[in-house]
Amino acid sequence: MKSFFTRLAFTIFCGALLVSCSSPQVSQYAAEKPALDLSEYFSGTIDAYGIFTDRNGEVKKRFTVLIKASWTVVEGKKVGTLDERFEYSDGTKQTRIWTLTEQSPGNYIGRADDVVGDAQGQLAGNALNWTYTLALPVDGTIYNVQFNDWMYLITPKVMLNKAKMSKFGIDLGEVTLSFYKR
Repeated sequence: MKSFFTRLAFTIFCGALLVSCSSPQVSQYAAEKPALDLSEYFSGTIDAYGIFTDRNGEVKKRFTVLIKASWTVVEGKKVGTLDERFEYSDGTKQTRIWTLTEQSPGNYIGRADDVVGDAQGQLAGNALNWTYTLALPVDGTIYNVQFNDWMYLITPKVMLNKAKMSKFGIDLGEVTLSFYKR
C-alpha cells in the first residue's frame, strides 16, 4: 500500500511540474481587447524601442527600429511586408524585411532572409505569438537561435513585445520592445 501512495504522490508531483512548465496558449487571450488586427496595426510607419538582456537580466544592447509596413492580397490571402531598419546603441545598423502571409484567420507564416524556415504565428484577441529560428551573427559566427515571441496590443497605437531566446533549450536572454504606430 505504501508503494501505491508513493507512486501516486510521484505522479501528482510530475503532473504539477509539467503544468507549471507549460507555456501560455494564444487562445487564452481571445477575449482581450483591443483586438489585434495584424494588417491594420502593421500598416504605415511604426517606431519601436528595445533592449536585449542576457539570461541574468543585464542589458547588453539597446536599439531602435523604424518599420515601414504594407499589405496586399495575393491569391485571396493577405500578404504583408515589414521593412525593419534597426539602429543599435553601438552605432551598428541592420535591415530585416519580413513577408507575412495569413494562412487562415489568426494563423500566419513569416519569412525573412535571416529566419531559418518559416516563422509560425498565431493570433487571438490582443495577442500574437511567433515561434521561429533566427540565424544570429555573433563575433563572426552564425548561431541558429530559437525565438518564442509574444506581442500584446495595449492601445490602438501601442504594442509591447517580449521574446525569449534559447539554444538547445537553454535560455540565452530576452528581447523587449515597445511599438508605437504613427
